[in-house]
Amino acid sequence: MHDIITLPGLGGSGDTHWQTIWERTDARFTRFQPASWDQPDLGDWEQSLERTVRRCAKPPVLVAHSLACLLVAHWAARFPSAIAGAILVAVPDPDGANFPVEATAFRPVPNRALRFPSLIIASTNDPYGELETAQRRARDWQSGLIVLGAFGHVNASSGLGDWPQGRALLDAFRAGLAR
Repeated sequence: MHDIITLPGLGGSGDTHWQTIWERTDARFTRFQPASWDQPDLGDWEQSLERTVRRCAKPPVLVAHSLACLLVAHWAARFPSAIAGAILVAVPDPDGANFPVEATAFRPVPNRALRFPSLIIASTNDPYGELETAQRRARDWQSGLIVLGAFGHVNASSGLGDWPQGRALLDAFRAGLAR
């Protein structure tokens, strides 16, 4: 069964997004499926993630992008299901000027430590989340933090293609979990 769950953010991840490319090229990846990618309902997103986790034969690794990073924090506070760990890419600032109004239900974000290993991957020029936001979340959630440099929102618009650096970070994170 799949042991890596991808969690796209608002709008889902399109054909040229690294999450979609990873799913197409590796059968271990599966995507959680909320009722709507464009009108996110926190309760629905939490339930969808929970259903996807429960279908896994062993505790999976979550690979979240953008709004789904906030979902992981909410889900972790409500559900006890076991996961191996989570990679959280481009954590947005729900109080930032560019945070989408459709996602206001994701505020406020739980600020307690996550109950599993986690790694935040941030860009220095993300229009949806200042580096200070990523640093604060890393402290609050007791997550590791890797700062990539100037890669925008670390999405298809960033021109990353299949994002080999991100895949190497995921592989290293997963290897560390096996110890």
